Amino acid sequence: MTNSMRQHTRIRVELGDRSYPVDIGPGVRHSLPGIVRQLGARRAAVVSARPDDWIPDPGVPSLTLRARDGETDKTLGTVEALCREFVRFGLTRTDVVVSVGGGTTTDVVGLAAGLYHRGVAVVHLPTSLLAQVDASVGGKTAVNTPEGKNLIGTYWQPSAVLCDTDYLRTLPEREMLNGYGEIARCHFIGAGDLRELPLHEQIAASVARKAQIVSADERDTGLRHLLNYGHTLGHALELATDFRLRHGEGVAIGTVFAGRLAQALGRIDAQRAVEHLEVVRHYGLPHELPADVGPAQLIELMRRDKKATSGLTFVLDGKDGPELVSGLPEEVVTRVLAETPRAAV
Repeated sequence: MTNSMRQHTRIRVELGDRSYPVDIGPGVRHSLPGIVRQLGARRAAVVSARPDDWIPDPGVPSLTLRARDGETDKTLGTVEALCREFVRFGLTRTDVVVSVGGGTTTDVVGLAAGLYHRGVAVVHLPTSLLAQVDASVGGKTAVNTPEGKNLIGTYWQPSAVLCDTDYLRTLPEREMLNGYGEIARCHFIGAGDLRELPLHEQIAASVARKAQIVSADERDTGLRHLLNYGHTLGHALELATDFRLRHGEGVAIGTVFAGRLAQALGRIDAQRAVEHLEVVRHYGLPHELPADVGPAQLIELMRRDKKATSGLTFVLDGKDGPELVSGLPEEVVTRVLAETPRAAV
């Protein structure tokens, strides 16, 4: 057995007849033709934000559509444009859509596949660390509006996910950090301490924890809220900075803030709050609020969060582990925001 083969990991997301595998390791993208064959698809629409040589041959007649990663293209307009191209290509509900790209491409293509003909099979080939540990697994698809992040979407599970770690070799450092933000928050939702593991094992552990949670709660009725650890403030920071802060960077700052807020509410002690900071700093992630964003703006944005059905809502650590906490007093959240260190301008 070669070293690369030993690094291949398969994790299953168990959802009855909608269960699917997540394959992790070098070269796993080349199993795409076999997956397409198993699906019985006669043609494939491949939506790619990466160069042609990053796209494996799906093994059936295919159409390649160009995408761009980045929050500005994460809109309903992009979804409509993709669906119209599917129509022109003659894609049927028995065919397959393939995404090749980062988190934005994965989200947009997943939503387009879920809406086209009321649902056509989709296979994700996430090419960024963020997409491999987060967006590609779990079936959440969504786009943004000027009013908020991921406010329009649906659940549409993929038929397979191929997390090819060869893709990560070309990522710039900041894009790797973007993914580490999601890995860091896994420390506090039951994945254990991943800091000293090789990267592919960190990816596998993060995906395995997410698969456990999604299998138990596909549609955010309870346990799945844990995956939003650090995200309430993280999403607000993305919007407040006009996406100058990347998603994983916002989640990292949000994770540190979640520790501070939990301590202020008496849910955890000071040592556990400091652990939030230590984990985030281990990955070289930002941990301070931007100097040009004030508490009032962040409070207003956090009120629009999808979880906020009853006042300000956060996933917070506690003596019995993390849980969704609603109806937090605005004055407490404002005070902790005001006391949180800010990055130098």
